[in-house]
Amino acid sequence: MKRKTGFLTLLLAASLTSLTSLTYGADVPPPEKLLPADTLGVLTIPEYAKTKARAGQQPLGRLLGDPSMKPFREKLVGKFKSDIVTPLEKEFGIKYADYSGLAQGQITLAVSANGPKEADGDAGLGFVVLVDCRDKSAQLQTNLTTLRTKWVDSGKKTRTEKIRDVEFTTLIFETSELSKVMDKVFPGGPEKEKGDGEADKGKKLEWMIGQSGSLFILGNSSRDIEKILVNQSGGGAGSLADQGSFAASYSALLRDTQAYGWLDLKTILGNLAKAAADGKGEGGGGGQAFGMQADKLMSILGLNGLQSLAFSLKDTPEGSLINVNVSVPESGRRGIFKLLSFSAKDASPPAFVPTDAVKFSRWRLDLPKAWEILENTLVEAVPQIAGVIKMVVDNAGKDQDPNFDLRKSLIQNLGDDIINFEKVPRASTLDGMGSPPSLTLVSSPRPEQLASSIRALTALMPAQASKFKEREFLGRKVYALSLPASMAAGGKAVEKTLHYAASGGYVALTTDIAMLEEYLRSNDGSGKSLRDTPGLAENAQKVGGMATGLFTYENQRETTRSELEILKKESGTLANLFSASPIAGRLGMADNASKFKDWVDFSLLPPYEQISKYFYQTVAGGAVTSEGFNFKVFNATSPELRK
Repeated sequence: MKRKTGFLTLLLAASLTSLTSLTYGADVPPPEKLLPADTLGVLTIPEYAKTKARAGQQPLGRLLGDPSMKPFREKLVGKFKSDIVTPLEKEFGIKYADYSGLAQGQITLAVSANGPKEADGDAGLGFVVLVDCRDKSAQLQTNLTTLRTKWVDSGKKTRTEKIRDVEFTTLIFETSELSKVMDKVFPGGPEKEKGDGEADKGKKLEWMIGQSGSLFILGNSSRDIEKILVNQSGGGAGSLADQGSFAASYSALLRDTQAYGWLDLKTILGNLAKAAADGKGEGGGGGQAFGMQADKLMSILGLNGLQSLAFSLKDTPEGSLINVNVSVPESGRRGIFKLLSFSAKDASPPAFVPTDAVKFSRWRLDLPKAWEILENTLVEAVPQIAGVIKMVVDNAGKDQDPNFDLRKSLIQNLGDDIINFEKVPRASTLDGMGSPPSLTLVSSPRPEQLASSIRALTALMPAQASKFKEREFLGRKVYALSLPASMAAGGKAVEKTLHYAASGGYVALTTDIAMLEEYLRSNDGSGKSLRDTPGLAENAQKVGGMATGLFTYENQRETTRSELEILKKESGTLANLFSASPIAGRLGMADNASKFKDWVDFSLLPPYEQISKYFYQTVAGGAVTSEGFNFKVFNATSPELRK
């Protein structure tokens, strides 16, 4: 029920905030100056119309508008309108066309802890949706009047009140009403348990809608709305910009971006810990988790060190940049965040990574240190498993060599460099797309010793899936370890073998023997390297370079080429697989592949050559600072589109 309610909240907000045109000049403060200081989270597009215009010039926007995409696009959009939009318009008496083009400035969704009181007496989650319509405010006023009239005419309850001299209409309805609407639109939803309807019937929702100048406001918290109105008029209610954690994120990350989001994780997690301690969390439990208080467990895992999460999107002619920051100050960093911390070291593609690698990643994580932190964290969190961990580690490999020591031979031989790269699928099938040829390399101060010790891991595997072989190749030992069978797309069990060998300061591992043999041959220095790829070095600078300890690359031109070929070729198989999935049942498409193709028909996609110019390179970088973790993703615009 909560999922349906949340979905409808977003749906109603979207219906009232659809936008298309470009206009400026309204006197509404930006979201950080408008929202209350105690806001827990915000998602905003400060200048939607301007952002939409920019997005239309980005590769994805131009791809969707390409004439060759028209058959695929029109079929998908047509079904969405006929099967989703039209039924919802009929149920709520709202026409999408009446609201499209209204918003000209910001669109903001914010949440707080100032919502209506719950059954236990505590305040629930408050939400507010803000839309600046600027010179479309007269049309907004007309539409809101019509909406109120239709709501009353349909027999639903309303209440009118004033907040700071601004009139608001409160729409009052029961959660069971929402359920009925959703069941009509999505007839394949899960069956209700007996008595659900009666339990839902007494739960009421009250959403306030109003207009202050050119600003549309939808929310469920009069306290939040009042603070927003005070800030809109230039009063001193205190704004989000005054909140220290937000201010730090805004100046470093969110300013002058097309869209951004922010969460006050410290307060959110603190509230959750308090609710758990009071026995009000999900399922009760008196605040216990794994036999200890939730706040203690959060401290052990390092969650108490979290301050905030912030992300932003910025479009430029060169491409789109996504920036994500997780604030976890080093002074309070422990548990999983201490484990995941990595050093600012070279993460560029080594010379042996071939130019035909379509994906590459390199992470400079100190693996022995990470293992130590993981083991200590697990033991501290669940002390009763300490003996189990010790027993497994102490006895691993003893069946083959009584003197074998897993810590000395394997864990302490791990390095601080993890590399992975892959090529296009060898077969144009769904199974091929799901398991393309790839190679993973783990650095080691003693790679030969590390490789030979991996055999000890067979003690942790089922007996039938632990066959082990070794052979010689170019003077090096190549090991083969059978793996447990996995399921292919058609439901058939597929057996795989892990092949690995030590060479060049690494242990290389793969399930594709050809990839391993190619790597072992690469020491002769022949062949072109990925690091010489045109545009790679330039694009890497957009994410902080390749010396921050984490770097990834994708050749979208080649990955999209192979994926498009497979999607078109396997369109029928995909439809059959989807029709058997749980989500198909919720959408009323269970065991009916033709309904899926009525929506998404991959066979209508154009030949790749007609749209190849919209794809180029995607790079990402990560860095750990004294303040937290920062990740950047840059989707580069192709040279053809920059002309």
